[in-house]
Amino acid sequence: MRHLPHPPSPERSAEVRRRFAEEARSERPDLSTLCLLVGAVADGGLDEAGLDAAQMELDRLAGQVPFRPGSPRAWAVALRDLLGERYGFHGAAADYRRLESSLLHEVLRRRRGLPILLSVVWLEVARRAGAPVYGVALPGHFVAGFGPEGERVLADPFDGGRVLSGNDAEVLVAGATGAGLHPSMLEPAAPLDVVSRILNNVRAWAAARPERSDVGLWAIDLALLLPSHAARLRYERAQLLVQRGEFVAGAVELDAYADVVGAVDEGAAELVRGEARAARALLN
Repeated sequence: MRHLPHPPSPERSAEVRRRFAEEARSERPDLSTLCLLVGAVADGGLDEAGLDAAQMELDRLAGQVPFRPGSPRAWAVALRDLLGERYGFHGAAADYRRLESSLLHEVLRRRRGLPILLSVVWLEVARRAGAPVYGVALPGHFVAGFGPEGERVLADPFDGGRVLSGNDAEVLVAGATGAGLHPSMLEPAAPLDVVSRILNNVRAWAAARPERSDVGLWAIDLALLLPSHAARLRYERAQLLVQRGEFVAGAVELDAYADVVGAVDEGAAELVRGEARAARALLN
């Protein structure tokens, strides 16, 4: 039985985070690179050779896509036949309970993962093969899109790449949210938005497992390195530090967040300062 990945050394972690920040702020952030760097922060066993091997595996898979399948539907079918049927990439309910399901190198190894990570495999393989492909961040269920708006074809990598037809997308959204499908939900997702959503999934996984607050902390730290992030992440990080028993560090961050909030809502800021005082009191 494979155990949860062990974290990298502090030196390795610092180097990987520096590279993540650099890539996230580059002119054209590379999705596979960012996802693999997330994996390297999570898994101390993912060294430089492992990062290279994962990229080479995506290249190898792309080399097996038929040459220029043609229409958006033909591309979707070609990727389904290769990745879903031939190689068995798919997801199952149990994958939501595994951290590895959010780590690209593990998804490539296991051929299992969350919808968004399986979609990353589809996107990166299809992009390398020349497909007009992009991610579609449906509420609660990420899928892959092929072709321009008027000819758009959606595929569900979690379901082995099943090509969606008719009202399938509406059914997926309704099942996840109970709401209807809005055209804006079908807009291509930018790489940084995909990475942000992946980190949100990791944080949700960790939040349900208080003993893995270390995972929640690195997921927040990476999210804070993205050029655009919610200010409230600072508050979440401070709370997590207090939960981990790092009372002084947590109190310092709570005070810093209160200073930011105080510019717009002094009442809310005072509540946060109260939390900071309570955290310091835990030292006594």
